[in-house]
Amino acid sequence: MMKWLEEIRRGWRGISPPPLLLGLGFAALCLALATLARWSLSLIRPDVFFTPYIPAVFFATAVGGAQIGLLTALAGGALGLSLNFGGGPADFARIALLLIFWGVSGLTIWGIEHYRSIATQQRQIAKRLIEEEDYRKLVVAELQHRLKNQLSVIHAVLHQVLDKEPQVWSRIDHRMRALVATDDLIARVDGSGCDIRDLLLSELGPYGHVRANLNGDPLFLPAKLAVSLALIFHELATNAAKYGAFSSARGLLQVSWTLSDERLNVTWDETEGPAVEQVGEAGFGTKLLKSALTPFDGKTEISFLKSGVHCTMQCRVPKN
Repeated sequence: MMKWLEEIRRGWRGISPPPLLLGLGFAALCLALATLARWSLSLIRPDVFFTPYIPAVFFATAVGGAQIGLLTALAGGALGLSLNFGGGPADFARIALLLIFWGVSGLTIWGIEHYRSIATQQRQIAKRLIEEEDYRKLVVAELQHRLKNQLSVIHAVLHQVLDKEPQVWSRIDHRMRALVATDDLIARVDGSGCDIRDLLLSELGPYGHVRANLNGDPLFLPAKLAVSLALIFHELATNAAKYGAFSSARGLLQVSWTLSDERLNVTWDETEGPAVEQVGEAGFGTKLLKSALTPFDGKTEISFLKSGVHCTMQCRVPKN
């Protein structure tokens, strides 16, 4: 019984027609119920000959398909013409009603089949899109895996080459780790980018003891811009840990951002850190800060105040 119900359900959804005998049996049941309904109506109005058979044609077609529906329409017409429940013999009026019934049944069958064809096409399109999406995710995952392997190889090679240059290696090591962390963050949202708050939390995570206040609305950053800002945030956080607010027990960081006319403005403020008495020549980190946003028509300005480091970043946010 459950198997029959499942076959009827699949036929109703247009997935696959039921076996021929089941389809014919369902059509016969529809005709029997329609005839019973017609007999009940004849107690009130005996000249209702074909109307009760229209739902039978609809349900038989929806479950069994066009051929079953056509047979149901022919059988319904024959029953309406031959069975008399209080009415007189078949006359020209009943013949005219029979032709109208068959016309309506034909339109009903055509409409159901048209709908089923559209539904079938949509299911096929949806299935193909799901398969393409699964394949794309597989390719992206494989690409990310290979990229991580390449970064690991590059990291190992540089470590080996710079084994006798610890200062140079320390300057490269943490920046490569920051890039890897950013790539992992971007990969979580299918490689399209990440939210600026998540990016900041990722960079500030290693300094969990530091009091930080992040102010700004949710803002999704495209992948390329996210990588550039990650490098800037990493440099600022590293400097803060060595010389700024992160090196003081009372240190406080406040980062705020706004977006206006597709221009992003970010402010990095450190307070309660050691005072910076003297600033040396610009090193690699400072040059990176000033050049990282150039591809996005942006700039970075950094000031070493008595209250702490103050850095402003401005850039255009690309659409993709």
